[in-house]
Amino acid sequence: MPDSTPTTTSQMIATPPHTAPDALPHQPADTPAPPRPPVNRFGLMRELFDLLIWIGVIYVLVNLSTVRFVVQGPSMEPTFYDGQYLIVSRIDYLIGDPQRGDVIVFHYPNNTSEDYIKRVIGVPGDTVEIRDTLVYVNGQQLDEPYINEPCTEQRCRDTLVTLAADEYYVMGDNRNRSRDSRASNFGAVTREYIVGKVFVRYWPPTDWGILGRAGYPSQE
Repeated sequence: MPDSTPTTTSQMIATPPHTAPDALPHQPADTPAPPRPPVNRFGLMRELFDLLIWIGVIYVLVNLSTVRFVVQGPSMEPTFYDGQYLIVSRIDYLIGDPQRGDVIVFHYPNNTSEDYIKRVIGVPGDTVEIRDTLVYVNGQQLDEPYINEPCTEQRCRDTLVTLAADEYYVMGDNRNRSRDSRASNFGAVTREYIVGKVFVRYWPPTDWGILGRAGYPSQE
């Protein structure tokens, strides 16, 4: 007789095999920064020394080639006024000669410790004439736009002079208040006393400007 006892079937539930958790990506250890090269203090000092040398060279060259000049008095008005600072070039007259219309600084021949600023009117070989308060060079009247008032008869007396090989006839732009070559105890200025040519007005800053030569026509 068959066994009527029900048979219980064990249901086996498969358990997946145990696996290790996913491994984390490899994290490299912190790499120390490469050591900084030591500061080359000698190199820095050398660069600073070279810079100072260049500054010194430039300073010497500037002072050999230029002169600073302070205007004193009204003799060059309205071109220059009392108290203005100018730069005077020595170089121009090392490589060339003063020209008509140049504004120059020169040592006063009767007292070389005094410096004057005037405009060149006549150069060596020129004949300068003052007639009826007007200025003529080699027979041609000068056009002088830098003068703001006519010269009086007392200050511009009739004059006729021919310049020697090294002489320059100079006058202030303010003809009525300038002591210059018109005076008998002043006369023409020889080349040896000329310091240089004015080319920059730099102080006060509001008056800054580069000076050009007066546009005199050729009078050969």
